Amino acid sequence: MQESGEQIEYLPQQESEGTQFSTVNSTGTVALAVGASLLLEACGGGGGATGGSANGSTSSTTPPTPPTPVTDIQAARFLAQASVGGTRTQMAQVQASGYAAWIDAQMAMPQSSSRWSWLKTKGFDAAANIFTQNGFDSVAWYKLINSPDTLRQRVTHALAEILVVGIDGLTGASWQAFAAANYLDLLEANAFGNYRKLLQAISTNSAMGQYLTFAGNLKANPAKGTLPDENYARELMQLFSVGLLKLNQDGTPITVNGVNQETYTLDDITGLARIFTGWDFDVSTSDKTTPDFLQRPLTQIASRHETDASTFLGSTVPAGLDGPQSMAAALDIIFAHPNVAPFVSRQLIQRLVTSNPSPAYVQRIAAVFSNDGTGVKGNLAAVVKALLLDDEARNSSNLSNPQFGKLREPIYRFLSWARSYSVTSPSDLWNVGNTSDAASRLGQSPLRSGSVFNFFRPGYVPPNTSIANASLVAPEFQITNESTVIGYVNFMQRMVSKGNTDLVPDYSSLLPLAANPTALLTEINLVIAAGQLSDATIATLATAISSMPSGTGIATDTPTLNRIYAALTLVFAAPEYIVQK
Repeated sequence: MQESGEQIEYLPQQESEGTQFSTVNSTGTVALAVGASLLLEACGGGGGATGGSANGSTSSTTPPTPPTPVTDIQAARFLAQASVGGTRTQMAQVQASGYAAWIDAQMAMPQSSSRWSWLKTKGFDAAANIFTQNGFDSVAWYKLINSPDTLRQRVTHALAEILVVGIDGLTGASWQAFAAANYLDLLEANAFGNYRKLLQAISTNSAMGQYLTFAGNLKANPAKGTLPDENYARELMQLFSVGLLKLNQDGTPITVNGVNQETYTLDDITGLARIFTGWDFDVSTSDKTTPDFLQRPLTQIASRHETDASTFLGSTVPAGLDGPQSMAAALDIIFAHPNVAPFVSRQLIQRLVTSNPSPAYVQRIAAVFSNDGTGVKGNLAAVVKALLLDDEARNSSNLSNPQFGKLREPIYRFLSWARSYSVTSPSDLWNVGNTSDAASRLGQSPLRSGSVFNFFRPGYVPPNTSIANASLVAPEFQITNESTVIGYVNFMQRMVSKGNTDLVPDYSSLLPLAANPTALLTEINLVIAAGQLSDATIATLATAISSMPSGTGIATDTPTLNRIYAALTLVFAAPEYIVQK
């Protein structure tokens, strides 16, 4: 955790000393070791490859009219931003209804079954699991791969990377899997709700209370020289609402004589920390031998709560209020801060669309955050819809803008395969596991951030790159290096060739195409990469696959399957795919 008043310091990463290339042998085994320098050069060359800069993106002051008809590539590109993995069926739905209607239909879908219920149904509430994380990874992947409300799942994951809880930060507590599952259920329930209500919900959530250590927080005791825990108060302001610097509504810093202005001080943290005293687990009707208490909001113990006035952000919560009253008043003060709209809006754009949205794009979305058209502030459904329909997101001219886009998170690269090819789990246990290991897996796994600062920071700049030279940011590059690139490609090669016997893909759509490498790659390029692989890249990959034995085109034919495995792995390894445009 960051110490009080400490500024974020970006950690340097090393660039590769060299590059290794892929080889495909006649059996279809793909041995790929792609150096990080290849990815950095391909993604960052020529002025940076992530983000739409103020000078490089096409924008307008009014929402665009979606093109009619929506092409295959436009539908696939939209789904890369609006889903956790597009499918041919969803592409057809987008084309039939248009972007706005598809969003409306997704938001109208009822939530699928909760992660909490799944854990209960599978028996993970047995006493043997009380101090384990058993079941969590399975249920996290189960929801991401299966839930029909794919837009809700995408926004839930985006919120989990802003309002961070990491399950490994709950180590030592009981029922960690249930606490983490309940937190994701909370984010999902509020994904299209109001951000003020969401701040209230996380501020009384049992997992957040454990993770940022305010569950059991006591008021100051002058006799003992103790003060309230400041952890949550600090991160609530710094990471969840207003940020470190005062912002214009377009997300750019407010300066005075060229100097950035800090949003809050140590005194503000101290003042706000008094609010979060007296909160603890609700165990009045049960003990901790079952996980049920973790599903209930934290409760207030009046004798532990600070009832004197608390001042922060230039406002005061008056003395004499009880715990719930003082928390509500404090959150109202925070929510009213002018930073909230641009601070949250920009991060949502980064998670869904582009790493470097233009100030005009941020300002348009912040305006919707501040007022959804009916006078309501914080309407996340309106914000998500606006940012996905904005001209900067939809305008095809940004496909050729080297400063637009974002590095696809490893999680979404894996989910693109799982969703596109209807992966099932014969055991119904979805044993993907913890994919955090960078050397052999994805280097990222749901709700397993190593700190409250997320897997990567929104302002991360890879040092000594053309991205840095162009004054751009590239958040996902913070978890990208030689090890993660090679580990990811090897992991995907194992997955696509059924290396995990508990995950079974359906390649029936690809079987008839395997005899024609160009047709096979073109189909994969469309569904997986929204057509981003160039003709030259397709031709190079087709030449490699043509050197492999052909087959009969049936599901049990090894040469046919080997060609499919190789084609998928090569597309997943291509830098043109790894950068989402």
